[in-house]
Amino acid sequence: MARESGGSFEIPAEMRAFAEKSVEQAKQACESFLNAAQNAVNTAGSQVTTAQSGVKEAGELAMRFAQRNIAASFEFAQKLARAKDPQEVIALHAEYAGSQIAVLSDQAKELGRQAAKITERAAH
Repeated sequence: MARESGGSFEIPAEMRAFAEKSVEQAKQACESFLNAAQNAVNTAGSQVTTAQSGVKEAGELAMRFAQRNIAASFEFAQKLARAKDPQEVIALHAEYAGSQIAVLSDQAKELGRQAAKITERAAH
């Protein structure tokens, strides 16, 4: 306990050791919390960066598909303009429609794979 001798206050050695140990433990707990918080921020930032990158890649893929589809449409229009009779128009249309169905199906599958990749990367 406290002793009064000449007006000075003395803390017992056991109490001082306990206080120092408590301060050190609190400091370590705060450092652990701050490290965990920093890791969470870094992980979230990494996930956002990964998701942004994936979305950009998907957007670029969709733009390439759109450019190909537009080019195919103009090519079809040019062929139609050169058609000699209604039978050729019907044949060109059937060919174009069939090829576009296959192309759009493939493009949808590829965009689905890209979306799955983005989701997987963002989850890690």
